[in-house]
Amino acid sequence: MKYSLFLATLLSGGLLHADVKLPAVFSDHLVLQRDKPVAVWGTADAGEAVTVTFGGQSKQATAGADGAWKVALDALKASAEPTELKVKGKNEVVFKDILVGEVWVCSGQSNMEWTVDKAVNPEQEIPAAHHPKIRLFSVPKAVANEPLKDIAQRPSWQVCSPDTVKSFSAVGYFFGRELNKALDVPIGLINTSWGGTRAEAWTSKPALEAVPSCNAIITAWDEFLKTYNLEKAKADYETATKATKEKIEKIKAENAKPGATQQPVPGAPRPFENQQTTQHRPAVLFNGMVAPIVPYTVKGAIWYQGESNQQRAVQYQTLMPTLIADWRKQWGDELSFYIVQLAGFGNGRTWPQPVGAADTWAELQWAQLQTALRVKKSGVAVANDIGEEKDIHPRNKQEVGRRLALQALVKDYKKKDYQPNGISGGPIFGGASVTGNKIVVSWSNVGGGLAARDGGELKGFIIAGEDKVWKPAKARVVGKQIHVSSEEVKNPVAVRYAWTAWCPEANLINKEGFPASLFRSDKWELSTEGVDSPFAAPKPVVAPAPAPAVPAAKPAEKEAPKALPKAA
Repeated sequence: MKYSLFLATLLSGGLLHADVKLPAVFSDHLVLQRDKPVAVWGTADAGEAVTVTFGGQSKQATAGADGAWKVALDALKASAEPTELKVKGKNEVVFKDILVGEVWVCSGQSNMEWTVDKAVNPEQEIPAAHHPKIRLFSVPKAVANEPLKDIAQRPSWQVCSPDTVKSFSAVGYFFGRELNKALDVPIGLINTSWGGTRAEAWTSKPALEAVPSCNAIITAWDEFLKTYNLEKAKADYETATKATKEKIEKIKAENAKPGATQQPVPGAPRPFENQQTTQHRPAVLFNGMVAPIVPYTVKGAIWYQGESNQQRAVQYQTLMPTLIADWRKQWGDELSFYIVQLAGFGNGRTWPQPVGAADTWAELQWAQLQTALRVKKSGVAVANDIGEEKDIHPRNKQEVGRRLALQALVKDYKKKDYQPNGISGGPIFGGASVTGNKIVVSWSNVGGGLAARDGGELKGFIIAGEDKVWKPAKARVVGKQIHVSSEEVKNPVAVRYAWTAWCPEANLINKEGFPASLFRSDKWELSTEGVDSPFAAPKPVVAPAPAPAVPAAKPAEKEAPKALPKAA
């Protein structure tokens, strides 16, 4: 009896009442997307009436049996006038200093996560970052087996300032700064990125399951985890770590001897990862770091990722479009999507490599270009000219952000006058035809014409005949085409450009100054063809020797896949 009276008291006193609540992506200082219906959603008591008020609009909804409610504000005009967003049910929630402009998601792995304080000239960039019309939101790292409805840590939107920008995505910030400068409207940037992660982790499980080559990733993980022994994995890791540390100390000791030839010192072992909970598993980052911000209304996404998928580059030609289609479905909107093509990088090899050697980095760059060409409302920012041979994280994020912004400014915002000839990027391979002993290459995105960056001869082209033996080639501009030939290849059938991870000599640009993407005219097998499992390595594909008298080139040693589960 006493218990029943106590329970009745609780109920009548409202102590079990569920206040109106919105997800963490709503806070003071946020930016709402202009020119689209704006989603506002949250939870309340089942059946509770909720009213959302903003900018003279008032929209109502009733919470369902599960407590969820959602409204759509009518499309808003851009405004830098701070306004309150009010949400009222049995209680009232008020968000202050709300602006209306352009909102973009910034996602990928470490090169997107890379912060402003680690980019070029942080001592100049950070103090100058007083941009009250730019707002920043960072999604904390989180792994989840099912899609989350909210972010547990509940971060807040931040006004861009020297204090807030230094730890924000450099590519995201420089992209947003360029948009703010060109459009003169508020910019909201949502950073959801995690270094070393793979595209499949950022894609929902149903989307992966619907595509055979992507579902193969799920199948491979299921099979791997059936026999995964955590204790054995830890023991193997400790043994391998001890051996690596001993090797490092030995090399350092040898290098310290007078007159010793300096040997490269291996990097320190990575921390142990439990593969049952790792962030590399399919869909877990979509669940933990994308789902909680859906369906927050945005214009589109910028994407810098691919390094961790290079061992399955051909699969990436399907995986990346799958991710884009998935995100568009989740948001219920055909979001614009702009990709950074991987920058030039030595990829742990000794350069130069044999001409035409298999190259997973180049194959991934090609997959990124194919995605941009095949998927509508997308594009690619080529960065092969601003990479660093010894560092997978090139510091010039300013130029990367600028090139991404130009994609959006020309394609989304129709700012064709922002760039000469309305060009948003470099020359794109348009086709090749054989004429006698040369191959004629056609291009799109030529702009004011084709040229060599340094004003000299074009470099970075290779050519091959039916024997698939690649040779360095001479190339010259003829109008809006390039003629490629080699005295060593009398009957050419295929041409490639910049087809190596590290190709600093590649110098083709348009006269607007943008670098050309790598390309290939052939359809010969690539080293990552048919590799769909994250636990498998590419097979070497090496060009045959031109004649028996010439010794066969030794296949380039394939780099072991980075951070793959069976290395744990």
